[in-house]
Amino acid sequence: MGTVVLAYSGGLDTSVAIRWIKEKYGLDVIALTIDVGNERDLSAIAERARKIGAVKALVVDGRSDFVRYFVWPALQAGAIYEGQYPLATALARPLIARLLVEVARQEGAVAVAHGCTGKGNDQVRFDVSINTLAPDLKIIAPVREWSMTRDNEIAYAAENNIPIQVTSASPYSVDQNLWGRSIECGVLEDPWAEPPADVYAWTNDPDTMDAKEPTYIEITFENGVPVAINGEEQEGFEMVEQLNRLAGAYGIGRIDHIENRLVGIKSREIYEAPAAVVLHAAHQALEGLTLSRDQTRFKEIVAGEYARLIYNGQWYSALHQDLASYVQSTQRFVSGTIRMKLSRGHCAVVGRKSDHSLYSLGLATYDSGDQFDHNAALGFIKLWGLPLNTQAQAQILPSLGVEENLLKSDNTKVLKAGE
Repeated sequence: MGTVVLAYSGGLDTSVAIRWIKEKYGLDVIALTIDVGNERDLSAIAERARKIGAVKALVVDGRSDFVRYFVWPALQAGAIYEGQYPLATALARPLIARLLVEVARQEGAVAVAHGCTGKGNDQVRFDVSINTLAPDLKIIAPVREWSMTRDNEIAYAAENNIPIQVTSASPYSVDQNLWGRSIECGVLEDPWAEPPADVYAWTNDPDTMDAKEPTYIEITFENGVPVAINGEEQEGFEMVEQLNRLAGAYGIGRIDHIENRLVGIKSREIYEAPAAVVLHAAHQALEGLTLSRDQTRFKEIVAGEYARLIYNGQWYSALHQDLASYVQSTQRFVSGTIRMKLSRGHCAVVGRKSDHSLYSLGLATYDSGDQFDHNAALGFIKLWGLPLNTQAQAQILPSLGVEENLLKSDNTKVLKAGE
């Protein structure tokens, strides 16, 4: 009998899938659970997979690789989808896809499987990544194939004695890793409804928490990568975990987003991403100190493309390689320390320093140490405005019927004509 490697989270979809794949395809299921900071009892999840019917249950610690090879590059790029989503779930998918393929090769499996629905983004991310890395492997997506509703899945689990944690009374779909927590379904599908308190698990409610004094932290970066908090160097995943706890205690990192999915629909998503929100703010502040104006302008364009690339499941693409090369080049001098103030529901940059800073006090100050050549400003303004003045004289003002003599004598009329 052949085998299939299933990306197993321990949740409703993949728990039901173990039994369903056996019935539908006659394949033995190897459950692969990948620790990307899920904050769950992984040994209990593996045991549950075996009880349901998996012939083998494997657990892989992917936290270090996840942060080093996926989270940090996205942070360096400034990748935030549609200006709000730090891409936590989307960033984990290419790592999980790669590990699915690696384990499938090791186990001699003929297929891999995942628990994605037919109208979500993750199915695209998994399928595209797997097909790119191993086009010979069959991909099974039970939830997409069986067309069950969540209520149907819950009923199926009950009928087959499949232990699950989701009930009809608590219908949220949750995915979480080190970089963030995603919550959808249930009452959240109504975009007018305020998210209930029980949606949140990582962040305190800023409106109800007791008076809490602000705290200050210092985050040190080397080449755009965080390396220390308050001078203490740590592993990447340890820093993210620490910031999730620290910022989450202040209610920082809540995101309520109407999101444009790749498959063409809008979805209401709730995210908790305390560490991501703090680190993106700090990283952007350091770039503001160390990148030139033109680098910053162009990098904003690249950041948007990089975020869409991740969201759309194109991590293993030549486009990603091209954009990543540019991003790495921009980070050569993005080293220094940012001081952040954490308060109720808010984080703010309050201090910046870098050995590679482009900020010059002598040029910026209005005090006696001012070194800026004010006389040079007149010539600069004249040259900067020359193309606009030339075009206005030759094209724009004549097209409005403004005669040359009026240009010199009746400014009010010219302004009205321009309106």
